Amino acid sequence: MSEVAPRGVQNEGLVRVIGVGALGLGVVNMVVGAGIFVLPGRIAAELGSAAIVAYLICSVALALIFLCFAEVGSRVTRSGGAYAYIEEAFGPFAGFVASILYWLGYLALSDAAITVAMVEAMSVPFPVLGGSIPRAVFIIALFIFLTVVNVRGVKAGVRLYVFNTLAKLIPLLLLLVVGLFVMRVENLAIPEWPSAQQIGAGAILLFFAFSGGETALNASGEIRNPSKTVPLGLLMGISILLVLYVGLQTVAQGVLGPELASNTEAPLVAVAVAVFGGWGGKMLLAGVVISIFGAISGDMLGAPRVLFACSLDGSLPKVLSKVHPEYRTPYVAVIFFAIVVCAFALSGTFRYLAVFATGSLLLIDLAVSLAVLRLRQRDGLPEAGEFVLPFGPLIPLLSCLIIGWLLLQVPAEEAFSIVGLVGAAAVIYAVRAKVRGSR
Repeated sequence: MSEVAPRGVQNEGLVRVIGVGALGLGVVNMVVGAGIFVLPGRIAAELGSAAIVAYLICSVALALIFLCFAEVGSRVTRSGGAYAYIEEAFGPFAGFVASILYWLGYLALSDAAITVAMVEAMSVPFPVLGGSIPRAVFIIALFIFLTVVNVRGVKAGVRLYVFNTLAKLIPLLLLLVVGLFVMRVENLAIPEWPSAQQIGAGAILLFFAFSGGETALNASGEIRNPSKTVPLGLLMGISILLVLYVGLQTVAQGVLGPELASNTEAPLVAVAVAVFGGWGGKMLLAGVVISIFGAISGDMLGAPRVLFACSLDGSLPKVLSKVHPEYRTPYVAVIFFAIVVCAFALSGTFRYLAVFATGSLLLIDLAVSLAVLRLRQRDGLPEAGEFVLPFGPLIPLLSCLIIGWLLLQVPAEEAFSIVGLVGAAAVIYAVRAKVRGSR
């Protein structure tokens, strides 16, 4: 028997089965992807042993952003995640632009980018994947599998990403714990502080490794008791991420010292070899593949709910809101999203897509932070049973401030592309409104 939707919560025909543990692990699963395995060396190359500063900046930004998501998520409980929050606060135009920016500018492009990264990592032990045809066949087969899993039901999708989360965390946690006893504290010394510009460049690069946790809230329509599950699940996810990321960077710097900056392709693999020997490198390489697969499978659970929500309110074609008669999942949206991501993944433009995706997500995070203030102004403080941020407007204002600073670090080419996508979405909305008005 499915759980009955609580009073005040919209029942859209979906089953509410996601609890605190699944949501918290979902956040970790969708954040811990390719980034944490490859970025420690790149950040060390940018900032040296002061790389930890960029981690702290991104950690603070993530905490502020997630806190804003927690309050808005406990008030707006229909499916769609950030899209639903922004539409509720600022209206259908802002919601439509945000939905395009979110599912296309961030979700689809970032999934495509990390899919390419996964195939490249797998081509090391399996050189055949370096060929264009085997690579394409593998990518297509991957998304067929994920589509089948997520069409068959949200419970199957939850089981898949819970398994992937635990599987990829084991080698990372093992490296973290053992590495703390092997590292040399003197390697953590900072001989020279980087400039503010260098720190900014490092932070915007690193934030890609911190992005994606918001996606877990896209399935808000399937979360049990959202007013409690959302804040507790996000708190659980943030706590795990902060300990894991800061700890891994510290261990990597402490074990490899100055050599970390030269290991930009697979730095944690090099750390594992230094700590455990050759088998450690193989363990971490397997972790790369598992983590990326887990992030993609998590998005395949959450992202189609954005399309589902957009379709329900008429922003996208109604066919995307069809619910499978047996499995009660938005199966058309799942299939459509898989096709889009697969098409982008076959293009193989990792670097550009990754930066584009990060900038797009930061704009969405900015809008959600502003939505906290807007909903309070319009509707007052959250009611009893809903999550409310302490310290008045301080947390959402700080979130807006740090997001704005990060956005200023986005390179010009990617920034113009993001602006172009926003403009295109605005034009589509205007044309659609005109066509509807003429009927």
